[in-house]
Amino acid sequence: MKLKINQSEIELQKGDITESDTDAVVNAANSNLTLGAGVAGAIRTKGGPLIQEECRLLGHCPVGEAVITSGGNLKADYVIHAVGPRYGEGGEDEKLRSATLSSLRLADDHLLTSISFPAISTGVFGFPIQDCARIMLSATEGYLSGKTGLRRVRFVLFDAKSLEVFEKQLSSMAEG
Repeated sequence: MKLKINQSEIELQKGDITESDTDAVVNAANSNLTLGAGVAGAIRTKGGPLIQEECRLLGHCPVGEAVITSGGNLKADYVIHAVGPRYGEGGEDEKLRSATLSSLRLADDHLLTSISFPAISTGVFGFPIQDCARIMLSATEGYLSGKTGLRRVRFVLFDAKSLEVFEKQLSSMAEG
């Protein structure tokens, strides 16, 4: 499923984000930038040790912000490490929105034209998938409505249930 916004497109796909052929993939990171489990673990495994080493040199990233490293052995040239909120910590919606926008700005700052996102914070951080879809898709739509070099923003969802939630949200945005 796709939604066109100006010269850009939001697209949804079920699959493995580490296989994305976009310029950058987004890692659902923690503040200390340790590539542990979930999306981060998959990126560490397929991308190789260089990505973790670059994260170690960066050291820290606050919740709601993002940093960039090389893509190591991934198809993507870059990994953008976006630190989403833990559900229940307070101000989660704004922090997730900020992490999404920080990632999009970093992609533009590096003159990238395509980026792939996971459903940030919905794994071990416990963020509800419906809220994640609403916040991330609306933030992306708003960003793409402005001046940007990004042409393709892909959301890669790991399972059919998550894809369905994102599809319903994107459909309601297209209608409304």
